[in-house]
Amino acid sequence: MAGHSKWANIQHRKGRQDEKRGKVWTRIIREIMVAARSGGADVSANPRLRLAIDKAKAANMPADNIKRNIDKATGNLEGVTYEEIRYEGYGIGGAAVIVDTMTDNRVRTVAEVRHAFSKYGGNMGTEGSVSFQFKHCGQMILAPGTAEDRVMEVALEAGADDVVADEDGAIEVLTSPAEFEKVRNALDAAGLKPDVAEVTFRPENHIELTGDDAVRMQKLLDALEDLDDVQDVFHNAAL
Repeated sequence: MAGHSKWANIQHRKGRQDEKRGKVWTRIIREIMVAARSGGADVSANPRLRLAIDKAKAANMPADNIKRNIDKATGNLEGVTYEEIRYEGYGIGGAAVIVDTMTDNRVRTVAEVRHAFSKYGGNMGTEGSVSFQFKHCGQMILAPGTAEDRVMEVALEAGADDVVADEDGAIEVLTSPAEFEKVRNALDAAGLKPDVAEVTFRPENHIELTGDDAVRMQKLLDALEDLDDVQDVFHNAAL
């Protein structure tokens, strides 16, 4: 199955994360704390916490930092309590945008998200206004040049829903959120390491934006991602 090209967008996103390593750590720490608080500190019984710890290790976060924030979340150390809030809205050309946040002050967060939307040409929507345009799923993306037949064999046998060959040569493996970890482990065991591995909101369709519209949309996305309380931004714009 052929898919939309996304490799350049992935590299752009990773480059931005590298530029702001401190902010990446902050986001991961919040994810660790929320995961530990909601599912407990036992990593073997908490898939969300395992994924957050994997992200922390990939970002070279020291083990002491990881443990300290798990302890804060589970009450062994005093710490801030974060809540998860999702906002939905529209970007340039009607592109759909989902903004996931973790915050200790929801009044501040909603004001900042609304301001970013309005300043850069978007509009805040109501709950459910755009989320129906996305599929909540596990997503692993392997670099162009990876053996597609081998990926398909390993992934489908492990329980993946689909394997998509993108037009730029990247290979995308899609799973249900529940099967994500099993499939990722199978790929790793086969020596097929994804460049991206996450549970995400994948757009069902894309809106093509070019020229000034693409530039304006990127400014909106950058403004949202730069907000301290924002964890993830999902959208269906093809820039």
